[in-house]
This record gives sequence, structure tokens and C-alpha cells, in this order.
Amino acid sequence: MRIRLISVASRMPRWVEQGYQEYAKRLPPELPLELVEIPLGNRSKNADIARLMKREGEQMLAVTQPGERIVTLEVNGREWSTATLAEQLDNWRLDARTVNLMVGGPEGLAESVCQASEQRWSLSPLTLPHPLVRILLAEQLYRAWTILNRHPYHK
Repeated sequence: MRIRLISVASRMPRWVEQGYQEYAKRLPPELPLELVEIPLGNRSKNADIARLMKREGEQMLAVTQPGERIVTLEVNGREWSTATLAEQLDNWRLDARTVNLMVGGPEGLAESVCQASEQRWSLSPLTLPHPLVRILLAEQLYRAWTILNRHPYHK
């Protein structure tokens, strides 16, 4: 099984890349976390946001394969505790399919991506900046793995 974080974003600052990598590298080889960045369309003053979001959604879905699990990160998704995430991770592992975690751009996800979703997850009722979402996801996946493996990190 592998997990892919598919994110619509422009280039992230170095501290974000370092924070993400710090947790991604802690995951074991049997649970790799791969980052796939979809370029953020130009949000100029007269940009057609609906068209940009549609194109970004098409690009996100294009990097997935039929049969893979799609989990969208949405404000209206279900909130999971860390223990619930650990249960989800265990279920995903038993399912053995690639899990694609989809993070949209500033306006959210394209409707096509939401429709393809098997699960909708909300990290928080707070609005989180995209750079922090990337780090938070990597850390929480690592934490969930430590819970499943009775590693002391979670304590």
C-alpha cells in the first residue's frame, strides 16, 4: 500500500518542504507517502476560477488509477480523531489499494474530484493554510502509524 498526497499548490517555502519531509521520511518503506503537486492555475484579477478549478480537478484525477481510493480533504467532511485515523490507516492497509489524499486549491476541490471520493475528511473546522495542511497530514499519518505499531511517539 502507498499513500499519495495530491495537492493543488504553488511552490511552497523551504520550511514547508522540510517539515513535510521530516515526517514523510519517518514512515516505513511499506507505507510510503508520495507528494504529487498539481500546479495552481493563475488566479489573476480576471481569471475564470470555475475553469481553473475544473482543469486542476482533471489533473488531480489524471494521476490516479482506476480502483484506487480517493479521500478528499473538505471542510464539510467527517472529522477524525487521531485514533480514528489510525483505524482508517489500518483499514486502508488491509484493503491494499493506493490511497490518494486530495487537497484542493484556495477555492477548494473541483466537483469531479468530490464526486470520485470514497471518503471525505475534514482536518478541522478551522481554515488552515495550505502549507500547514501538508505538514499536518504527514505528521498525523506518521502518528497513526506509531499507534498501530505501539511506538512511543504518540504518548
